Amino acid sequence: MSYANSRIPQSAQQGVHEALAERVRKHLEHPFRKPCTDYNRAALAEALADWDRSAPLILDAGCGVGHSTIQIARQFPDHWVIGVDQSADRLARRKPYPEALLPKNMVFVRADLVDFWRLLDEAGLRLARHYLLYPNPWPKIGHLGRRWHAHPVFPWIPRLGGVLECRSNWKVYIEEFACALGLVLGREVAWECFEAATPLTPFERKYRDSGQPLYRIGLDLAAAG
Repeated sequence: MSYANSRIPQSAQQGVHEALAERVRKHLEHPFRKPCTDYNRAALAEALADWDRSAPLILDAGCGVGHSTIQIARQFPDHWVIGVDQSADRLARRKPYPEALLPKNMVFVRADLVDFWRLLDEAGLRLARHYLLYPNPWPKIGHLGRRWHAHPVFPWIPRLGGVLECRSNWKVYIEEFACALGLVLGREVAWECFEAATPLTPFERKYRDSGQPLYRIGLDLAAAG
């Protein structure tokens, strides 16, 4: 189904994947042990190099072209905001923002989130806020394991704490994310349909302007504990 120039993910899957709960429980019982690469360790060091060690940390995970990171940094000027993406090409496309106009309380780094999340935890760091804005939904039924909430790294996401926010234009993704998060936390996690008055990403603006419903989870993990 499409609206104007954007598209809702096409999928034969209409609800939470039947294998999700088993997958999440497996990852909780058998923690992910793949070694982190030196490249990603260097990325974390780069991300923290200009941090004053006192400002609360915000992670914009999978920040794409970085528009969301910039807006978040402007919204929270007393925080240190880290925008992480694995694509150097996306990170280079920060138009129309010249370097001189970028907030000074943020940094962009190229890294693999599978390592970056675990390295933050390994360093004993906790987040004030954590954004996953419009991650690739991998809507094919056979691609469940590629969705973050079904990946072995998922238990590290809530472990980092803070206010966790995930947004998507595919309701199934948010339903699954809430289900997986609930399994990790041992409690029900709510999600909602919302209107993006001030879109955080180019995707969000496109989806909003073409009339698509948007969905999100916003959970204070400290309060949930």
